Amino acid sequence: MKNKTRNTLPEVLTAKHIADYLGISRRRVYELFQMSKEAGGIPNFDIGNSKRVEKDDLVIWIQERKSEKEAAFV
Repeated sequence: MKNKTRNTLPEVLTAKHIADYLGISRRRVYELFQMSKEAGGIPNFDIGNSKRVEKDDLVIWIQERKSEKEAAFV
């Protein structure tokens, strides 16, 4: 699943999709799932015992992280 682009991601993402897309471990993705949104966690929802993320929510989450970083340099 390497070299994924935003356009090739499915509408509902697994931790593996996110890990491959961001280049981080699945363990780190699950850590981000456990964090509150206010603390920088990735918004997610449960399907049984599995966690899923809507692609639009991930895109917004990435934009928020970028905005926070830019604000820190102002």
